[in-house]
Amino acid sequence: MKRQKRDRLERAYSLGYKTGKSGRSKELCPYQTLDSRSHWLGGWRKAIEERSAFA
Repeated sequence: MKRQKRDRLERAYSLGYKTGKSGRSKELCPYQTLDSRSHWLGGWRKAIEERSAFA
């Protein structure tokens, strides 16, 4: 059970990262649950930081 939950959160982070890497808005987050949403936003923020570091 814990592995399934971790995989789901890792997927949310990964999808947020991809969205941020492409420069899209955080308003596009598809998740409603707090855990998934926070992981998605964490990935999005990381990608945005990396983009601005290279700009």
